Amino acid sequence: MKRGEVVLVDFPFSDGSGSKFRPALVVQADIFNKSLRDTVLATITTNTQPSPTSFVIDPSENPHSGLRLACAVRCDNLQTLEQTIVQGSIGYLSRRSMQQIDACLKLVLGL
Repeated sequence: MKRGEVVLVDFPFSDGSGSKFRPALVVQADIFNKSLRDTVLATITTNTQPSPTSFVIDPSENPHSGLRLACAVRCDNLQTLEQTIVQGSIGYLSRRSMQQIDACLKLVLGL
């Protein structure tokens, strides 16, 4: 698993009432993805309303994302999950998109 990969995960709801199978973006540094059992993921949603805490992925601009529709990476919805929960990789984001994700994460985390 590598930073920038789009993966499929059975994401738990924040209130613990259930879960939903959805794509997510690996945002944790590669060195930790290799040495730790857990990884930090950002949820991906089809709700693409503009927000300073999300980044819209256009499949035509990110053809290797594995996404068929425009989606948004929710930089304000991060979860740390065991890597065994990840069902597999469907694609990856471009370097340019990851730079924009980094800016979004910095805003959300106050860095």
